[in-house]
Amino acid sequence: MPLIPFEEITHLFAEFEHTAFRLETRRGYATDRAGERFQAFQRGFDPRPEPEHPWNVNVRDKAGQGAHFSRIRIVDEPPTDGQLFLMATAAGNVAAGEDIRVISRAVADSVGLPDHDFWLFDSRILVRMHIDATDTTTGVEAIEDPAAVLAACRARDTSWALAVPTAQVWAQVRPPMWARTSRARGRPSVPG
Repeated sequence: MPLIPFEEITHLFAEFEHTAFRLETRRGYATDRAGERFQAFQRGFDPRPEPEHPWNVNVRDKAGQGAHFSRIRIVDEPPTDGQLFLMATAAGNVAAGEDIRVISRAVADSVGLPDHDFWLFDSRILVRMHIDATDTTTGVEAIEDPAAVLAACRARDTSWALAVPTAQVWAQVRPPMWARTSRARGRPSVPG
């Protein structure tokens, strides 16, 4: 199936009726690393919530219509800087109405979760993300094949049963500000 640009499926985020689920498998994303919020996080600053960001506005609007956004993030042990950033920014998404949970990569591997990112809309449209070695999305596939959609539904249900809320994990792994600042400057993050 040919890849299409991500922009060609963005209408699904506003048009789905019941559920939009995301599985995130990467250790980080190029779009995050390129942003000022990530750079500030690397310098030791906590990301500020963005309640008026178009994503959060849409999540609130869909929640008001009775629809539900959720996602599972696979996290390494210890988490990468990219994964720490995603956990740090999750509170804003959660405040808008999204349910974000995490599962360790070891558990994800043990239950056979996919090794690729996807979105699943209303348990009937699967959008498989194609991401290159630089963590850049190169395109997506929009799939309605029942077997592929069913596999994604099973991955969602399996991961959901094993995942924990992001805030719970963030409270355990959140590095102190001095550790992020030291790491960003290339110094060891543990005092000597």
